[in-house]
Amino acid sequence: MSFRRAAIYGGTFDPVHNGHIEAARRVLQLFGLDEMIFVPACAPPHKRKVGITSAFHRFAMLALATEADARLRISTAELDDPGHPYVVETIARVQSDLGSDWRVFFMMGADSWLEITTWHDWRRLLTMCDQIVVTRPGHELNESRSSPEPASVVDVRGLSEKEISRLLESIDKPRTFFTDAATVDVSATAIRGAARAGEHEALRKMVPPAVASYIEKYEVYKN
Repeated sequence: MSFRRAAIYGGTFDPVHNGHIEAARRVLQLFGLDEMIFVPACAPPHKRKVGITSAFHRFAMLALATEADARLRISTAELDDPGHPYVVETIARVQSDLGSDWRVFFMMGADSWLEITTWHDWRRLLTMCDQIVVTRPGHELNESRSSPEPASVVDVRGLSEKEISRLLESIDKPRTFFTDAATVDVSATAIRGAARAGEHEALRKMVPPAVASYIEKYEVYKN
């Protein structure tokens, strides 16, 4: 049976920036995905005591950043059901919505992967779907020392789209793929700081033009 492929890309996206979009498009290409599904978090359990911009603004900025590419979708699974914020619950909901003829991946950054054992029901998470761990420029990640399940890790850094496709076709159970798909290293903290300081030129180098205009128009990070 031939499966369609979709990746779930979760995060606060506060705000969505060029690094997110570039990594999403690169992973779409490398893994031969049909869809990349952004899932903005309502209030991640590990960030409940941290000030997070309203879901309304974060969703609006994501919509602006992804509107030109039909393969980049947004799911409100977590915004619609804030009482069930855990990744395993989100994956289960998205898998149910997509149906059984889809192969689902969960995409995360290397920093999240290094904290995976602190996540709710993380062992179940690794068996629900494939993981795609995106390393950032200048950040080393060693599969044998940084993985709770080294045997399940497949390092595809440096491989072509065709080579990765052959690997995916030969693997019949969930694996964790390390990829160097991210080439743009952007800090959300720096973006918020530039917005607060009114540094418009710096802001426009870090986020899509429509997102920069939105941030400036509604003074999203002023207060």
